[in-house]
Amino acid sequence: MSGPLSVSLATLCDQLVGRVGPEAGNQVRQIHDRLGEPLRVAIAGRLKAGKSTLVNALIGRRVAPTAVGECTRVVTRFRYGPADRVDVVCRDGLRRSLPLGDDGMIPQRLGVPLAKVAYVDVTLTSEKLRELTVVDTPGLASTDTVVSDRAAEAVGTAPFDADIDADSASEVAAAEAVVYVFTQAVRADDVQALEAFRDASARLASSPINALGVFGKADTLAGGATDPWPVAEPLAVQQAQLLARTVSDVVPVVGLLAETGEAGRLTGADRDALQRLAGLGEGDLRLLLASADLFRTRPAPVPADQRERLLGLLDLYGIGFAVAQLAAEPRLSTGELVRRLVAASGFPRLRQSLEETFRWRSDAIKAGWALARLERLAGHCRDPHDREVLRDAVEGLLRDPAYHRLRLLDAAQRVATGAVSLPVEWEQELTRLATSEDPRWILRLPEAGTEELAAAAVAAANRWRVYAVAGAGPAQSRVAQIAHRGFHLLAQQVRS
Repeated sequence: MSGPLSVSLATLCDQLVGRVGPEAGNQVRQIHDRLGEPLRVAIAGRLKAGKSTLVNALIGRRVAPTAVGECTRVVTRFRYGPADRVDVVCRDGLRRSLPLGDDGMIPQRLGVPLAKVAYVDVTLTSEKLRELTVVDTPGLASTDTVVSDRAAEAVGTAPFDADIDADSASEVAAAEAVVYVFTQAVRADDVQALEAFRDASARLASSPINALGVFGKADTLAGGATDPWPVAEPLAVQQAQLLARTVSDVVPVVGLLAETGEAGRLTGADRDALQRLAGLGEGDLRLLLASADLFRTRPAPVPADQRERLLGLLDLYGIGFAVAQLAAEPRLSTGELVRRLVAASGFPRLRQSLEETFRWRSDAIKAGWALARLERLAGHCRDPHDREVLRDAVEGLLRDPAYHRLRLLDAAQRVATGAVSLPVEWEQELTRLATSEDPRWILRLPEAGTEELAAAAVAAANRWRVYAVAGAGPAQSRVAQIAHRGFHLLAQQVRS
């Protein structure tokens, strides 16, 4: 559901369409239409990082193929619709409809030469897509395509690595938010790619304000059925520090477990097979789970084809975890086992991070994206009349106190990405002010009453004003003035 900032911007777009020429009016109409769509999140990363597995977990259905094929080499958008449908959208605008495969997944072959495919448009009845459009991108090292003139024009002059295909670059730049999936440790070219995505994106996309990093295969950090979390969690903390200028956090996830649990793939028969394995002696079980080859070939009370299915659903870590749960509680139901597997995957933390980072801020994120597009359009209009109309409209909108939050988010983004340097405590305070509407959390006064909160907000405003005129350079001064007004508005909000 659209929030008040997005609704106001959509109303402004309606008004502008009739006041500018056809060329600008068409672009304003496109901005209006995007404001009515769910928040668009791009899943980015290199080949085989586990992007499609994560997409399936987010959607709650196993529909995105995880094996390399034609459909994994093009951008795929997943959105809510009244019926399941797959359309291959060609660069000339034509659409070719395909049925989902017998396995419920997008067909590996698209029936159209890849060079002619713009993207694959998938509509699903999944309730999880009502408020979120998920975009799966081919990402790094997936094609030999370099950034084309068309894509470069669309995303600006960011230093994209030659292995980032043009369509992925465009989709990440068009998204309101980004999840970047890593394989184990972050590599130098991952950091370069993230910086390129950040530079190419809209005002509020791909920055620490609303971008997340994910270790999509955290279980590979440890061998066999070994618990990966003692390694994964401190490593994620280290990588989050390394990427503090580009993502808000790095979350480790066992993507396969998340996909299996969220998509409801584990059956009662699978649970019974796991329980039979739980009856093995400790030594036999340890040997069986030492490697995938041993799990396939060692004698066991479960047929080989069923063991192969368990590997495909859970891999060794998931099998070991499930067997331990059933050994401790033999009467554990399939549903409860699935719930515990999802918890063990780390996915609930990712989902919570998405709620806090993206959906909670979705109104401001979408409004900020639209405002950035209007500002860009105003700066590039060839018609002087259209340019003046658009600039006046944007400036008038930003005079509304309600829209000061967009200035705050923009300022917080510039500080978080290092474009403007502030002392750490000031940076943290600005980020809290920009990303929350809770005065107690912003001011770090969880038990304070109205008068104390108002006084603290005024004191913070005064601190920022003094910094703006006494201790800051030009860039810091502009940010400080924005924060000064933000805290004054917060004080008014508290009192009212």
